[in-house]
Amino acid sequence: MTEPTPPRKPLIVTLEGDNTHLANLFGPLDENLRQLAAGWDVKIKRRGNRLSIEGKQARQVAEALEWFHARARHNPLSIDDIQLGMVELKTGAPTLTDTAPAAALTPDDLRGDELVLRTRRSDLRPRTPRQRDYIRNIFGHDITFGVGPAGTGKTWLAVACAIDAMERESVQRLVLTRPAVEAGERLGFLPGDLTQKVDPYLRPLYDALYDLMGFDRVQRLFEKQTIEIAPLAYMRGRTLNHAFVILDEAQNTTPEQMKMFLTRIGFGSKAVITGDPTQVDLPRGQVSGLAHAVNILSSVKGIATTTFTSQDVVRHPLVARIIDAYEQHESR
Repeated sequence: MTEPTPPRKPLIVTLEGDNTHLANLFGPLDENLRQLAAGWDVKIKRRGNRLSIEGKQARQVAEALEWFHARARHNPLSIDDIQLGMVELKTGAPTLTDTAPAAALTPDDLRGDELVLRTRRSDLRPRTPRQRDYIRNIFGHDITFGVGPAGTGKTWLAVACAIDAMERESVQRLVLTRPAVEAGERLGFLPGDLTQKVDPYLRPLYDALYDLMGFDRVQRLFEKQTIEIAPLAYMRGRTLNHAFVILDEAQNTTPEQMKMFLTRIGFGSKAVITGDPTQVDLPRGQVSGLAHAVNILSSVKGIATTTFTSQDVVRHPLVARIIDAYEQHESR
């Protein structure tokens, strides 16, 4: 007869600091502590600056608290700060800073841990090792595939790299495109002119641009046609020179469309193709152009592929669990 496993003793952590410092760390009504407890599946009880942590990952939570404690010294931590910080800590990503002079950044600088992109978001940086590899691949290759589940920053970081390239004047314009395929729905006829018809499909790209550049500046660049957003169907016959081109939701392209897009690339241009192979909205039986292209071009020099997993998700912690649950269900 086996002896019952004795219950684990709670891990006690005492944090130094005045009331303001601790309030910055714990958040309103200890909301940040609840986020940490949910993220590592532990129980956290607080009495003043003394915390009791119960669970298998109590040690990791204690180390995370010390990490967050240092960052809460002068400014309050939001839920976003906690969730993004948990992603960095769980993936073992080093603490990155934005202290390097942006004007001095070159592809050679990307060999280190410090990555600086010229956008209006000062907190923009890779949160996981794969995100860091993704940015390095974009800087170091003319064509880059970003493949993986939703929420891993594929499109977001690609747009950030495109804005950075425009700021450094290494490209003259930005072209964003995606196939106009509905996500399992039939919307029917959409009223309006061409722009109004395709806007719903391209909205995620607008959102990224507005957040990284600001609404007014994006509108001015649209008027100058420095930034162009178009459905994939309108890429045929074009040659895109000195442009940064992003194809989003590429899992919904056919092999013929993907070949057409890849052969649009001209001199001095970069292309980033992003997509999630598990969310294909093509008719049943139709081969996805993304998976087809990644397979065919895997050994072609000058083309890189970054494959993300649920560990790279930088949205709500539940998103990673949802992705894992679906993958386990499909494997069974």
